[in-house]
Amino acid sequence: MEDESLLDGVIDKTTEVVTGFGLDALGAIAVLVIGLWIAKRIRMTLRNRLGATRVDPTLIPFFATLVYWALVAAVLIAVLGIFGVETASFVVVLGSAGLAVGLALQGTLANFAAGVMLLIFRPFNVGNWVEVAGVAGTVKEISIVNTILHTGDNVRVVVPNSQVFGNTMKNFSANDTRRIDLVMGVSYDDDLQVVEDTLRRVVSADERVLEDPPLNIQVGELGDSSVDFIVRPWCKAEDYWALRWTLLRKLKEELEAAGCSIPYPQRDVYLFQQNGAPEDSSEG
Repeated sequence: MEDESLLDGVIDKTTEVVTGFGLDALGAIAVLVIGLWIAKRIRMTLRNRLGATRVDPTLIPFFATLVYWALVAAVLIAVLGIFGVETASFVVVLGSAGLAVGLALQGTLANFAAGVMLLIFRPFNVGNWVEVAGVAGTVKEISIVNTILHTGDNVRVVVPNSQVFGNTMKNFSANDTRRIDLVMGVSYDDDLQVVEDTLRRVVSADERVLEDPPLNIQVGELGDSSVDFIVRPWCKAEDYWALRWTLLRKLKEELEAAGCSIPYPQRDVYLFQQNGAPEDSSEG
């Protein structure tokens, strides 16, 4: 009789444990399935909603995936909590592991963070001519980790985003117009009014030069061997280099045709002969 009572107690306890575990398992499965379904729906909704905005296309999958995995982590912690696992300690362990990984990948994470900032603030776009981290070229690709440039001589340069975002960036394509700065030196013997009139006539004759802002020609400096004129016309950004090269050639030719001279830098050296021949210090 006593044995039967003991057996009944074991059976009751086992049934209680199995029933409790079964209910916990069913609840955990339900939470896991529903949680993952919600996470996927939120990821899909984010992609669709962000795709309809002006958010950079490169950032859309990144943000959607980031939110998805954050929700998955929350679902897994909830499932562990159903089974009685101390989730607080689990979160601490997870955070410590994340910190260790972050320290190990510090450089990569810096590039990653800088890439996100570049894609959000957009200091330049693909196709712009820029100078970043001491490298000038056309932007071919902006990724999360690095920026790819093609230089003027068609060299592919990969610049880490941390160096791009952490240094001065020059975007030569950001504005529709640019100013060309030229310096033309003429002789001190030349008529300055003739020089200015010649410079103004040549520059104004080119249809690529804009009327607004107006052309500016001034005597900029009295150099050691020349009077230096500053010539500053404005043009469209796409005409900058072609117009600059054309004007340099035409200005030289027209100044010479007008009788003006472009002096070379020179230095006068005077030699003085001392009385008497120097002693011969050579040994025979």
